[in-house]
Amino acid sequence: MVSAAERWIEEQERLAKPAHVYWMDGSEGEAWRLLEIGMNEERLNGPVFLKLDQSKWPTAYLHRSCPNDVARVEQLTLVCHPTKEDSGPNNNWMEPEKAKKVMAKLSDGCMAGRTMYVIPYMMGHPDSPYAKACLMITDSTYVAVSMRIMTRVGTPILEKLRNRDDFIKGFHSIGTLDPNRRYIMHFPREGLVWSVGSGYGGNALLGKKCVSLRIGSYLGYKQGWLAEHMVIMGVEDSRGKKTYITAALPSACGKTNLAMMESALPGYRVWTLGDDIAWLNIGPDGRLWAINPEAGYFGVAPGTSMKTNPNMMKTIKRGAFNPTLFTNVALNTDTNEPWWEGLDGPVPERLLDWQGRPWTPADGIKAAHPNSRFTASIINSPMLDEGADKPQGVPISAIIFGGRRTQLIPLVLESFNWAHGVFMGARMGSETTAAATGKVGVVRRDPMAMRPFCGYNMADYWRHYLNMGSRMSRPPRIFGVNWFRTDEQGKFLWPGFGDNMRVLKWIIDRVTGAVSARETPAGLVPRVEDLETTGLDLSKDRLEKLFEVNIKDWTTEVDEVRDYLKPYKGRLPAEIREQYEKLTRQVR
Repeated sequence: MVSAAERWIEEQERLAKPAHVYWMDGSEGEAWRLLEIGMNEERLNGPVFLKLDQSKWPTAYLHRSCPNDVARVEQLTLVCHPTKEDSGPNNNWMEPEKAKKVMAKLSDGCMAGRTMYVIPYMMGHPDSPYAKACLMITDSTYVAVSMRIMTRVGTPILEKLRNRDDFIKGFHSIGTLDPNRRYIMHFPREGLVWSVGSGYGGNALLGKKCVSLRIGSYLGYKQGWLAEHMVIMGVEDSRGKKTYITAALPSACGKTNLAMMESALPGYRVWTLGDDIAWLNIGPDGRLWAINPEAGYFGVAPGTSMKTNPNMMKTIKRGAFNPTLFTNVALNTDTNEPWWEGLDGPVPERLLDWQGRPWTPADGIKAAHPNSRFTASIINSPMLDEGADKPQGVPISAIIFGGRRTQLIPLVLESFNWAHGVFMGARMGSETTAAATGKVGVVRRDPMAMRPFCGYNMADYWRHYLNMGSRMSRPPRIFGVNWFRTDEQGKFLWPGFGDNMRVLKWIIDRVTGAVSARETPAGLVPRVEDLETTGLDLSKDRLEKLFEVNIKDWTTEVDEVRDYLKPYKGRLPAEIREQYEKLTRQVR
């Protein structure tokens, strides 16, 4: 009897018309065969994979993407619910049947002359009650190898798919790589992602943001759980007790560095379970439990070094079952090593830039693309938590929301209650940098760091968040952090990096009831004497500035929050409106 999975693959084969079909089995031998194929497969700018110096970078390979295909394309990423209101102001929308006609036209014969790789994979441990079985096709060797790193691929997953039809489906083809023939379409009610025209990252590795967040968030909404853009970490204290925390931070706010921090506080250390995605379920005990549905890291290379993130550097330099891929970094032609801005050591004399062109510092441009990436297996991590592969996940005691704000927002604060914490997450945002927009200090609202990734109307998402809190017997406490507050000269008040452990310690002390807090209109902040400052060269005045809340200075903040919430007015939960109105009364 033909299974639903096999029928779906046959339908896609008739549409895409590949020369060959290959079902991946997840074996180690398969990994090396795919790399060999890629090293002999020519694309626009050379082979799909270039082998790097294996003595210094074990199992590492370089991939260069098409120059017009180097990042997520939000304007071409659509979430297709039956109505625009269901997709919400936070998403681009197209009517589902129209979207399918557009994609069918782009997909007709799109794999001609190529191999269709069929990828059976799991998001989460195969034995986890919270994991999801998925089936994806692609005509990209790079995507096939990357999916082996980022997810759990293999024949045992295919066995799980044979007797079910509720699996998540993914169609991917690089097509012609023409930006005018490029779309990433999501159909959350069908559990389908359909992507044509891009071979880059989250547009093509469909398990990444597409399934784990846009499809996952909607499934969570319907099934009673949360798919979140969050770090999962275990913080071990000086007595050996471990507390599990999740943290949602927008880009450029130190998310991966936090997940893999080397503590500056003696006796404390971080164990990582994931640096990007958390699936949060209410367990049989009424607590919130987290799993990382991924199996790898897909991190930004520029700025990563032994100084900023030594544990990630160790991860990407450790050979293991899966290779490490570098995408759009520069190449040191003298040593055959990857290079990017911010890497340790002097700038090499001879480099090829991310497009394979000769480069010198005199060129006045970056050698590595600012969004260049590494893809590495999580099992390479020297600080992988013992709970990373537990099917039930780990219990979460605290949730952190954060952003990059030079003023107003204190270093750390705790919400008054769950509803106030959800409001804190709903209004969170980060100030832009000149490098990003040409304008400094413009706050880009990014609720829960989910603005580009929520697969349905964000007002309904906030309602779901509120409902989750009411269903838990012991909900996690919710905190906000801001590592980026500055003084009058524009210098950071807080050293950050490993000293962020001092903030995590205070958060854990609040969870355990070891310390009290000072109430402000924005939330609960530490008393200066309760923050562990041993060995920290900061004056009491600077510490007090870090925790200062001058609510009368928040006029612009409440006006911007009002404008951001306005498009959701018809579906905005009453609790969010009440929290906003309370804050406004305190400001005015």
